[in-house]
Amino acid sequence: MNPSGTSCRTASSNTSPNGGSTRPPSQEYPVTVADEVLKPVQIAAQAAADKRGHRIVAFDVSEQLAITDIFLIASAGNERQVGAIVDGVEEKLIAAGYKAVRREGDRENRWVLLDYIDFVVHVQHTEERTLYNLERLWKDCPQIPLELHLPEPDDDEVSDDAAQ
Repeated sequence: MNPSGTSCRTASSNTSPNGGSTRPPSQEYPVTVADEVLKPVQIAAQAAADKRGHRIVAFDVSEQLAITDIFLIASAGNERQVGAIVDGVEEKLIAAGYKAVRREGDRENRWVLLDYIDFVVHVQHTEERTLYNLERLWKDCPQIPLELHLPEPDDDEVSDDAAQ
């Protein structure tokens, strides 16, 4: 339930033609999770960005799910990068004192889930992200603002961008 007493899956009345909200979710409903949960989520999000993860977004699902408070989602263009992002997230969180209680999806590195109880990190191959579209499922839940410092592009990335 959100502050207005309705579920965040159905409370949004302002939608755009593509089905998304016309306002950022964080403006519709306040984030309700505790600050001590937000800190490791920010660490995980930055770790994903450091490993060139893209479309990094976090949703406050605490009012919808009893099992966790936040879903953090990141994408990668290939299986190796999915694995690198997952490893980077785990390394940074372990260094900060957080250890995943469960890790699923390692075998194929198409969608890896790291469960930290209070939050769950989903790292998806771009194709899985498009297919399962978790953002659509949780679009009406508050989006958690993330402060990400993006790494500088490699020389190869700059030349690839210029060629397109």
